[in-house]
Amino acid sequence: MTRILFVIQYVLHSMTASTQNDLFDSLRLELRRGCLILAVLAQLRAEHYGYTLRKALADQGLAIEESTLYPLLRRLETQGLLTSQWREEEKRNKRFYRLSPAGEEILKQLLAEWRGINASLNAILKEES
Repeated sequence: MTRILFVIQYVLHSMTASTQNDLFDSLRLELRRGCLILAVLAQLRAEHYGYTLRKALADQGLAIEESTLYPLLRRLETQGLLTSQWREEEKRNKRFYRLSPAGEEILKQLLAEWRGINASLNAILKEES
């Protein structure tokens, strides 16, 4: 009987740990989404094509998969926040992205919002220390 209870506790603990990992992964993804938008817009104050943008973000500690980056770039361009241009470089056609004037204005607003949120979080987290 003791052995059965042990097995049940082990299975429940394993399920709980798995559920917590899934929850953490989901929340982490949600947190990263907003940060990635801000990071991409900020990096595109200077012109980049996809690979150099991914590399610049990764060099700053914010790795992003191609399967995430390219749909994001298309969406931001559709929203009018980016402009793009196809050019040949190193004998290959590459699409270069840059902030549009509307993107520059939105980036300023988002940065102000980010700084306010960050200050509030820092104050909240400081209280917990």
